[in-house]
Amino acid sequence: MFAFGLRILEAGLAGFPDELRFMDVESAPDVQAKVDKLLNVLGEGFGHVNFFRIICMRSRNTSANAYARIWNLPDIWQKALSVSTFYIIEVVTQHYDKLSPEEQEKVLIHELLHIPKTFSGALLPHSHPGGKVDKRTVDKIYAVYKKKLAELGGQGASLE
Repeated sequence: MFAFGLRILEAGLAGFPDELRFMDVESAPDVQAKVDKLLNVLGEGFGHVNFFRIICMRSRNTSANAYARIWNLPDIWQKALSVSTFYIIEVVTQHYDKLSPEEQEKVLIHELLHIPKTFSGALLPHSHPGGKVDKRTVDKIYAVYKKKLAELGGQGASLE
C-alpha cells in the first residue's frame, strides 16, 4: 500500500520542476517583528493575544493563492503535548513579499483578527457573531494603528 501511495505521489509531481515540488518553510523574524510592533501599538484592541505564543513563518513553493494564513494548534494536540495555545502566521512569499509595507501590515492585522478573545486555540471565521474579518474591519483597525503610531512620534521605530 505504501509503495502504491508513493507511485501516485511521484506521478502527480512528475510534471513539476524540482524547485516547485515541495513547500519550503522557514522562520520569519522580519514578519515576527511586524506582528510584535502591531500588537504593541494597538495595545488593548489585541490585549487577548499573547505575542509569545504567535510564531511567524515564511513559506515558498506553496500552491496557496493567499497572502498569508493563520494556523492553530488544536486542543487535542495541546493536551497530547502538554502545551498551551499557539498560533502560527504563515506568509506566502510569492504573494506577501510583493506587497507594500502598508499592505503587509494589513494582511497581518487580518490574520490576527482570526484569533478569538479567549485565545483558546480556535480560529474565528470571516463572519462570526462578534464581527467580521474583512477589508472594512482591517482598514478601520489600520487607521487606529497609524494614528497611535503618529502619537508615539519617533518612538514607533523603537517598538520593532
